[in-house]
Amino acid sequence: MGEPTDAAPTEVRDADWYGEDLSGQEHTAVRFSGVDLTEATGEGAVFTDCTFVDCKFNATSFTDAAFLNCSFTGCAFFQAEFTACKFVGSRFQRCTFDLMSVDGGDWSFVLLPGADLARATLAGTRMREADLTGVRAAGATLRGLDLSAAELSGVDLSGADLRGSDLSALDPRDAELAGAQIDVTQAVVLVTTLGLRVGPDAPG
Repeated sequence: MGEPTDAAPTEVRDADWYGEDLSGQEHTAVRFSGVDLTEATGEGAVFTDCTFVDCKFNATSFTDAAFLNCSFTGCAFFQAEFTACKFVGSRFQRCTFDLMSVDGGDWSFVLLPGADLARATLAGTRMREADLTGVRAAGATLRGLDLSAAELSGVDLSGADLRGSDLSALDPRDAELAGAQIDVTQAVVLVTTLGLRVGPDAPG
């Protein structure tokens, strides 16, 4: 495909980028429609203010890449891997995330309302002030996430592994948490949120 030039297109439609190496490429304000990125790789790739519609990210592997203030609609992320990537300010609508894996990176201010993350794995990722309203993540692995000031109303985290994540923004009265796995520190945070106090055992 070569490096982007000053005459880079503002729209890429129905392109076959299967298995392409996008490392080092930069795209700004480009609309990608129906692009097949299956098994594509990209170290250090940067997408800024781009729009992705009905694109396939299946089995892609991005490292140290950035998708800044991008919009994803109807995209598939089956078995996609994102390592130390940035998605700051990006928006997702009607996307699928089965077996997606996110390791580290910064996903602050992302909009993922109603997303189905039940089969996704996110670990060590910064998701400050993310909109996760109504996210369905039953049984998901969501470990070591920075969820401070995130919007978590109506989330389903039943059976999820939440250990090490910041749950200070979570109201347990407005979430499904049955069977979720948490650590002692998180338990104290949730109890405090409920207005309860933990004291020593009563004398026998």
